[in-house]
Amino acid sequence: MTTPKKGSRLVGEERDDITNQVARQYDSGKSIRDIAALTGRSYGFVHRVLVESGARMRSRGGATRRQPS
Repeated sequence: MTTPKKGSRLVGEERDDITNQVARQYDSGKSIRDIAALTGRSYGFVHRVLVESGARMRSRGGATRRQPS
């Protein structure tokens, strides 16, 4: 996976490349946090490019609240 310099602005072809890489990783089951760590980008950046790319976002994981007995 190509990782541009941390904090650098991504535009044009470079942004398209990382968007495609991020979308493939997400579609293969990786979490947004895992992708952010791999790419050196923030959670917000990864989430934003996924939404912009039209990726179908998965629901949040974790335990659900139980109804009181």
